[in-house]
Amino acid sequence: QVQLVESGGGLVQAGGSLRLSCKIIGAISNLDYMGWYRQAPGKTREYVALITEGGTTNIAGSVKGRFTISRDKVANTVDLQMNSLKPEDTAIYYCKATRTGPDYWGQGTQVTVSS
Repeated sequence: QVQLVESGGGLVQAGGSLRLSCKIIGAISNLDYMGWYRQAPGKTREYVALITEGGTTNIAGSVKGRFTISRDKVANTVDLQMNSLKPEDTAIYYCKATRTGPDYWGQGTQVTVSS
């Protein structure tokens, strides 16, 4: 069975950095891309970034220039480097595997940015 396990969240001051990791457990068939989403209290879940199987990346405009997405084939992780963090980045961050078929979601990791 496939599992996505996020880690690396925590509390950081505005302007600081965090690196989130999504550990992929098991083999994902028919994978289109891996991505990161986030959901702040009282808000809907929003897209943050994705990376395709070919290595192409896409970053949401709200975090472009500050966040980068990458993958580690050896560790089997998809990582999100978050720099110049702002209080509005505070949210639960979720890893997602988008497939031709049902998608997989991780349980989320909390990121809190203090002002």
